[in-house]
Amino acid sequence: MMLDEMVPVVKDLLEQRNFTELKALLKDVPPQDIALMLEELDEQSIPIVFRLLSKETAAETFVEMSTTAQQLLLNAFSDTELKAVFDEMFLDDTVDIIEEMPANVVKRIINQSDPQTRAVINEILKYPKDSAGSIMTIEYVSLKKTWTVKECFDRIRRDAVDKETIYTCYVTDEKRKLLGRITVKTLLLNSYETVIGDIMETNVISVETTADKEFVASQFSKYDLSAIPVVDMEDRIVGIVTVDDALDVMEDEATEDISKMAAVTPSDTPYLEQSIWQIWKNRVPWLLLLMISATFTGLIINYYEATLSSLSTLLFACVPMLMDTGGNAGSQASITIIRGLALDEIRLRDVGKILWKETRVSVLLALVLGITCFAKLQLIDRLLFKYDYTLMLSGVVSLALVATVIIAKVVGCLLPLLARKMKLDPAVVASPFITTIVDALSLIIYCNIALWVLS
Repeated sequence: MMLDEMVPVVKDLLEQRNFTELKALLKDVPPQDIALMLEELDEQSIPIVFRLLSKETAAETFVEMSTTAQQLLLNAFSDTELKAVFDEMFLDDTVDIIEEMPANVVKRIINQSDPQTRAVINEILKYPKDSAGSIMTIEYVSLKKTWTVKECFDRIRRDAVDKETIYTCYVTDEKRKLLGRITVKTLLLNSYETVIGDIMETNVISVETTADKEFVASQFSKYDLSAIPVVDMEDRIVGIVTVDDALDVMEDEATEDISKMAAVTPSDTPYLEQSIWQIWKNRVPWLLLLMISATFTGLIINYYEATLSSLSTLLFACVPMLMDTGGNAGSQASITIIRGLALDEIRLRDVGKILWKETRVSVLLALVLGITCFAKLQLIDRLLFKYDYTLMLSGVVSLALVATVIIAKVVGCLLPLLARKMKLDPAVVASPFITTIVDALSLIIYCNIALWVLS
């Protein structure tokens, strides 16, 4: 049953108080869909439906719900219900939820945890927010290199129920130092008597607890991993990051970059749950900054206005076209470089290669745009609309367009690299700032070319 079809059915069953049929209906629905369905119900119905779920399904559904809905349920839970839900969760999911909750709710969650779990949660919470330690889970399978395949399977069967992933297992010594990794596939393809020290992989890709979580996520795609071990400074394994957590990081980083490129302060709160004041607060600083920076464009126009007006009033009609084309050309280059930096395809030492490549590309693009602009001014503006665009005037506009596109491409590729060099997020200098800079440069170029040629 589709989500749109399920919501009315659930509402009808709630009105009829037919909880038996409702429980049967939800039995085979994926937790992700149940979470979306609960968002469509009123506040009084959400706890009722949630209590009909099995413990395991309830825990998985809770993780998928929005922070607002989670907080609503936590306020409705008794301490026993709260403990039952969090006992079924993996520790990394518990930590993620705790980080989003107010202090009074966090206190309840911590109080319902056993001492060992509480200690682990507190330890993970100490790691920096954007580090590998903050997104790792301690629920992994640890094996010894002297064990046989049979002993390994016995351990996996005993511990599997409490582990987030069992496909990849890690081999450690008595001090938890990471020695190797082995997959269940490898175990299955060897006899029970085989010692895993002879068949394990010793070249293990790992990350330190303080590594940036965006870097951790990039390692999954680079090495095609399903999990990556997290080690401390002494190479002792303290947890693992699984691919589902890496995908969450990638989604968050992509959302953050898109927001910055659009001149909006990133927010973890879904759009429909943000108040108008939150949205206003996220947008107004950027708009004020860009508005003030755009005044430089006005100053440039004012400076050249009298001189250009005496040459030809048609010169001003081409200003929007030049500025927009320059801004678009700069954005193309910047977004390409930002993507390359994000995927680790481009490094700072490649600046010479990037500049040489973008310069050649910009010359080719500029020539096409310049010739097209000249033809458009002569064939459409002059012949069709009868504007007095002479060959000289059309040449000035086209020449300025060529110079603008070349400079815009160079600025667009260099600014993200400069931001990375200064330890800033390259997305910050994307479209809005590049457009403002290119607008000013294109006006200066245009006005000086017009003065040089026409006067």
